[in-house]
Amino acid sequence: MADMAVPQEQPIARTTSGKVSLVYPGLAVPFALLITCFAAWGSAANLTDVLVGVFRHIFTMSNFQSALVQFAYYGAYFSLAIPAAFINRRFGYKTGVLTGLGLAALGGFLFIPASQLLQYGFFLLALFVLASGLSILETSANPFVIAMGPEQNATQRLNLAQAFNPVGANIGVLMGALLILPRITPEAQKANMAAAQLHAAQQHDLGLVLKPYTGIAAVLLIIWLLIAFRKMTTPAERSEATEVRKGALGRLWHNAHYRYGVAAQFFNVAAQVCTWTFTIQYAQDVVGIPVARSGWFLQASLILFLIARFVMTYLLGIFRPTKLLFAMGTLGVVLALIGVFSPNLVGLFAVVAISVSLSLMFPTIYGVALQGLGDDTKFGAAGLVMAILGGALLPLVQGRVMDATSTNVAYIVTAICLAFVAAYALFDLRTARTQHAVATSHA
Repeated sequence: MADMAVPQEQPIARTTSGKVSLVYPGLAVPFALLITCFAAWGSAANLTDVLVGVFRHIFTMSNFQSALVQFAYYGAYFSLAIPAAFINRRFGYKTGVLTGLGLAALGGFLFIPASQLLQYGFFLLALFVLASGLSILETSANPFVIAMGPEQNATQRLNLAQAFNPVGANIGVLMGALLILPRITPEAQKANMAAAQLHAAQQHDLGLVLKPYTGIAAVLLIIWLLIAFRKMTTPAERSEATEVRKGALGRLWHNAHYRYGVAAQFFNVAAQVCTWTFTIQYAQDVVGIPVARSGWFLQASLILFLIARFVMTYLLGIFRPTKLLFAMGTLGVVLALIGVFSPNLVGLFAVVAISVSLSLMFPTIYGVALQGLGDDTKFGAAGLVMAILGGALLPLVQGRVMDATSTNVAYIVTAICLAFVAAYALFDLRTARTQHAVATSHA
């Protein structure tokens, strides 16, 4: 995808049948280890979608206040992306991955004292630390995957790796649906409790949140050990200079495909988080699904996302990435609008189906925006991870709209976000790339 991923002296790796290989020789095992990272952060990220509804029941708060879970999570992504870029530039992608895994594991274990203190703010702190580690991990892992093979199939390779993100996401939501939501103290039961009983119920419910996150933290530590003792240097990292090239920010800003790609990623992540954060609330508030069953609709959404991601990886070998991106963006807008104007089971199914369109977006925008950045790729990758800030801000907007109107009407926010993604795809299809960005890698 980026020039830095394939130095000019690096021959194109081919299979015995003559096809371009997916990864360079000797990097198959490191690539598989990175795939486990994608699955791990998928579990952590989508478990937070369950937490929004859980905290709304445990603590007395509005939709806006419960959405602060996503603000803490994705705000950390924004804050740590640039430090991650410096780590990657100075010490390499492997060090960045290990730093991210270690910090994320620490955040997972912070849920232990949080469950004892019974303070919403401490849970937000634990989430912030966890997400800080995942921000460094994602800033490192995505361009690492791009650098592991030829430029010709970089977008397809990244889509394949990202396909295991929803595998983890489904595990995360399944943990929420099985271990948390059915065991939460019912609101009707809490209404008749004395103060001491209510305190005990809160402690029980917050303890339910603890178990999945400590499990995720333990898995992250195991992955850390597997990667720490494995050589994982790519040809690009062996050939590139260690110093930061001057003027990187200016070059990135003047690259319209990259600049608008960051904006598209902002709205893509916003649409993803808005869709999944409030799917459970849509099922409960609009359709009247009981709390114990509502989590299964989010689970169905993520299963669709998982299946569609593998289908999209195959289709990327046939169609131009931004053609698929435009089609999926348009489909997403239509589905979100059905959710707005059909406040019933049909609307809920449409909200669930938005995941089909979302499945293609993150890795495709990522790969298209990084194309031709050369030595500026590591800082370009940081900008695209910082765009995850959309997942921190827009759910707050959708939560406000929900509080002011209704859950279904609030999905107009999701529709607007997906429209911006479709517009970026159309821009790429209609605009020729200049050679400026490509030339900088050989200046």
